[in-house]
Parts: sequence; C-alpha cells; structure tokens
Amino acid sequence: MSSKSVLGRGVEALLSDDPFQEEGDKFFLCDIDKIEPNPNQPRKYFDEEKLEKLADSIRERGVIQPLLVSPGKGNRYILIAGERRLRAARMAGVDEVPVVVMDSGTDNESLELALIENIQRHDLNPIEEATAYARLIDEFDLTQDEVARKVGRKRSTITNVLRLLNLPESIQLDVAQGILSEGHARVLLRIKDDPEKLQEVRNRIVSEKLSVRESEKICRQKKVKKTPRSTPSKPRQSGDELPQTYCKALATQLTNHLNTKVRIIQNGTRGKLEIEYYSSDDLDRLVSMLTG
Repeated sequence: MSSKSVLGRGVEALLSDDPFQEEGDKFFLCDIDKIEPNPNQPRKYFDEEKLEKLADSIRERGVIQPLLVSPGKGNRYILIAGERRLRAARMAGVDEVPVVVMDSGTDNESLELALIENIQRHDLNPIEEATAYARLIDEFDLTQDEVARKVGRKRSTITNVLRLLNLPESIQLDVAQGILSEGHARVLLRIKDDPEKLQEVRNRIVSEKLSVRESEKICRQKKVKKTPRSTPSKPRQSGDELPQTYCKALATQLTNHLNTKVRIIQNGTRGKLEIEYYSSDDLDRLVSMLTG
C-alpha cells in the first residue's frame, strides 16, 4: 500500500480489515523510547483525566490499535498518528507498542495524515479542529468540499467550525480550554465586531453560567444594560457596616467598568474586594486596567 493510496481516506482506511498482510506495511512491536512525537501534531491540549483512563485501559489490555510511524534517523521512528495512545502508554509504563511503519514520502504527507487522523477521532477541541481544517485548506490547497470528503464531514460543518477562527484569540482560548462551549462561541460570533460588548457578554456567560439561548437574547439587545458610572453618594450610617444597597451599587459600578464580576464582602468596618478573572489573558487585561 503506497502512502498516496491512503491520503484522503485517513488512518481508518489504512488499518481496516487485515492491513498487516498487505505489501509495503510493516507491523511489529517497537521500543517506545525509539518513537519521537510528530512535530506537526495539530492537537495542543490533552485532557489528563482522559489520558489516565486510557492508560488504565492499556495497563489492562495493552495498546489494541497500532500507532502509525515513519522511519527516522538512527533506527528511530517519527509518529504520524496516535499521540494520545503513545502518551497514555508511557503513563502506563509500557515498554513496547505495536506500530505500522509507513514510508511517508514527504513531511506534507505526514502532516496530512496526522491532521486527518486526529479529526476523525473526534477528540480535538473545536479550535484545534478548526485549525486543522484551515491547515488542510491552506497548506494542501484543498477546497472545503474536498476537506469534507477526506474527513467524513458535511461541508456545512466545515464552514461553521472554520468561522470560530474569526473570534479574538482570547475567546478562542476560552473555547479550547472548555471555559466556553462551541455553542456559546457561535453566539459570540454575532458581536465579534463589537469588542466591548463581546467581552462583556463573554464575562456574563462565564460568571452567570448562561445557557446558549440566554446568551443569544443578550446578543440581540442593542446594548448590554449598564449601571450609570456616576459614583453613588455615600449614605449616612448608624452602624459599623455600610448599607448593602450602597455596597451593591459600588460593586455593580466596578463590574461594568472592569467587565468582570466584582464583590464587596464586609466584616465590620473592614472588608475585602473580590475581582474574578477567567483566564490568564483576562488576568493580564485586569492588571493593565488597574495599574493604568
């Protein structure tokens, strides 16, 4: 089986029926330390909990589906597809894993196989999936129809997922890390040209745990409701603590100004101010605002 014959059909085609008997495929147990990760790996985030579950399965039953590799230098091999299995096997303390050696003609063929294999396994997050589609289109000069056929998806699915790359990088990071769902991201696409409203709606989705439908209602509003920025006058007080209505007004003002949830917690004449952040980028944004 030549490398070109499997391009466009993915690794499932390569490993179907009894592929190890076909001419050109080399199957054997390989020393795990001789396998180097694929530098073109499209997946960037690996769920540690899922890896541990896979490692438990490997401890019990071994690696059932072989990894796809190509020959490297010095009797070593380059991983083309199967990085999750490789990582989990290392976690499980396995010394050898089954591999299929494929004489990949070029780095481009290796990249295309890795992209297709990862997409077909349904374990990329939406942003990684969108990035993989974009790379297939840009680096292999494919149309969306051709990508859809290669990965077994509808063209409309490819189009919708690719649109996620139009979101700001900070929102893409939220989606990649699971802070925002793909459904929420699609809603935010409607207001991507209004950065202030986009960030405010995003913060409300996270802090208030809004559903996709609730998020849609907010995005349809001409303006997100804001409390006037004028500082409320400090009322006279008879006790040690400030009135709750006054503290709530201050917290609302800060929330609108910082575009994140703020709470004032009193303890007699003392208290503390809590400011929430939802990612490292969000923290950097808040620090910049507070320090000027």
